[in-house]
Amino acid sequence: MMQIQACLNGARPADSHPALPLTPEAVARDAAACVAAGAVALHLHPCDPERRESLEPAVVAATMRAVRAAVPGIPVSLSTGAWIMADDAARRRCLAGWAALGEARPEEASVNLSEADAPAVIEALLAAGIGVEAGLASMEDAGRLILLGIAPRCRRILLEIPASEGPALAETMLAWLNGTAPEVERQIHGEDANAWPLFALAVARGATARLGLEDLRHLPDGSPAPGNAALVAAGLALAGGAPG
Repeated sequence: MMQIQACLNGARPADSHPALPLTPEAVARDAAACVAAGAVALHLHPCDPERRESLEPAVVAATMRAVRAAVPGIPVSLSTGAWIMADDAARRRCLAGWAALGEARPEEASVNLSEADAPAVIEALLAAGIGVEAGLASMEDAGRLILLGIAPRCRRILLEIPASEGPALAETMLAWLNGTAPEVERQIHGEDANAWPLFALAVARGATARLGLEDLRHLPDGSPAPGNAALVAAGLALAGGAPG
């Protein structure tokens, strides 16, 4: 069965979609709806009371506890994007603080290999006992991942194809990675116009997929998606699966 990680909010502004979940309560409700629709994992960007993305342990804990109560046992990934906290040292301190969150600690976190501080962020996550999702948006990112020698230590490799690119870039990256890091799980996803073509490629290549308002706001027929659960359900329908 197709494996879909639901990406609930991302860096989208609050007014980008009426169903975008930003508070812990809204994220938890949406997480439950996505799991009911068939998602097997979640990717979240916790927000502070002013609805700003945050890596602060207290903010992360508030969202994670709400989600754990709503969907116990579902693995959760968080973002570590440099735009969330511009001070690299402060960002690493926050990530180290996640280790003390107990059951509110995420299982995984994504790291953009295009960011200068990516190696230190990866080490901070691993030291905190958090799995790494290595985010690759270009062949340069893929080359850096292999050059650093950290691919075998990653939970999965994310092929995060920019909206300006299409499935051809993902195919090239897959072929190259298959020859250099064949043992690590792949996830493929796009954004906006290329999101559904990249979803189809994930289905065809047996990779994990990602769907949600972070990446797109339209259903396969081009109509507006009412929310995250509808996107997950539409993806499973396309893949010929069903929530189990």
